[in-house]
Amino acid sequence: MTEANLQTATNGSVRVPFDQRDGATSDVFFTRDLSPEGLRRAVAKVAPQLTGKIAIKLHTGEKDGPNIIPFNWVKDLVSEDLPDATIVETNTYYEGDRYTTEQHRETIAHNGWTFCPVDILDEEDVATLPVAGGKWFSEMHVGTHMLNYDSMLTLTHFKGHTMGGFGGSNKNLGIGCADGRIGKGEIHTVPGSDNLWSIAEEELMERMTESTKATIDFFGDGIVYVNVMRNMSVSCDCEGTGAMPVVTPNVGILASTDICAIDSACVDLVYAMTEAGLCDNHDLVERIETRHGLRQLSYMHELGMGNWKYRLLDLDNGEAEIAQAEAVAHVKPFEG
Repeated sequence: MTEANLQTATNGSVRVPFDQRDGATSDVFFTRDLSPEGLRRAVAKVAPQLTGKIAIKLHTGEKDGPNIIPFNWVKDLVSEDLPDATIVETNTYYEGDRYTTEQHRETIAHNGWTFCPVDILDEEDVATLPVAGGKWFSEMHVGTHMLNYDSMLTLTHFKGHTMGGFGGSNKNLGIGCADGRIGKGEIHTVPGSDNLWSIAEEELMERMTESTKATIDFFGDGIVYVNVMRNMSVSCDCEGTGAMPVVTPNVGILASTDICAIDSACVDLVYAMTEAGLCDNHDLVERIETRHGLRQLSYMHELGMGNWKYRLLDLDNGEAEIAQAEAVAHVKPFEG
């Protein structure tokens, strides 16, 4: 890349076009089938790397959150394909229905996640994992229980995010695996500040990404990623019933062994809706850019966490390679 493009890549409010990205190419599988069967088909493309004691890292949601991945989809996946897997979560940094382990377990049960074990990783204590090559951290604090697992399925509801711009696999791991007090504080808060959310924009994206790197380096080849592009509010699922209304069309489900590639593909599909003249996707694009969320992608690439170039392979059509515009050609305005 040219020096000008490198400068653009560090600016999280400016998207680097696909043809200006450098490096190798990874495979990202895609299906339009937003159903339990579609989820199982997407997971099957990456499941061979899940061995031993398997963790499923997903956002189980605030009470009655309207946009989370439906629990019955995950129930089918676990019962049919991953019968010994455990859902894993961590407590929140903010006070609410998931702040303490007791509150969190009540919320988990309320939302229907009762069909398999749910492990709150920071229930007992914290551990440190190294952050190789980090700018902000040399180590990250995670729940001790994470060290008990051999592999991890990162199952993510892709959506907007109040501070991160968007929440993909990177946010699911970077925030979701950091323990509720120390790790999340290291990511969000300037030491000594009364404002819990005093770190924002590029610095927040970089800190979150370094936290993610600690987790993916721990699991090595034993971590895979599935993003569900459905009910994509500009709000995170941590806002529960207070989330902004969904206006972005549903797209489909993506799967990859490359975290940078899958999150890059999801963001590109959001942009492709508008670029192809299919719908006005202003709200989610604005949320991503105003929070400088695109820095998540370029920083993952810089840290060697994966490739931001990819081949999008259509599971609905024999795994033929398709362009972003083709993948979103079916979408229609969201009708609630």
